[in-house]
Amino acid sequence: MSFDLVVWALGQGATSTDVRAAHERCRQGDHAAGEPVRRISSFYRAVTTEYPDRPGPNSPWEVAPLHVARDHVEMRLDEGCADEVLLAIERLAAEHGLLLLDPQDGSVYPPPAPVTG
Repeated sequence: MSFDLVVWALGQGATSTDVRAAHERCRQGDHAAGEPVRRISSFYRAVTTEYPDRPGPNSPWEVAPLHVARDHVEMRLDEGCADEVLLAIERLAAEHGLLLLDPQDGSVYPPPAPVTG
């Protein structure tokens, strides 16, 4: 069984309610038009550099390619993916100022703050 994580690029001050509402609009097919927000494009490039966006025996993705929209990236992960994949997603979300949504239980949380030298 797979599980999903979604990173969102909403405006500063966005709340958990805002993220869940945006996700519900997405599920209903209501997507914002336009090119992906720079933070989303950068996150996508970074995560797929570490974990290529294609199926395969060593891929953490249950479904590839990933769902990339203007303001979010939805990732369906294989249930057996390594913890290091989840940590990488959290790290990259933090580096790009994105919020994380766990649609299975509705949890929204900011990723851990990046550690600086």
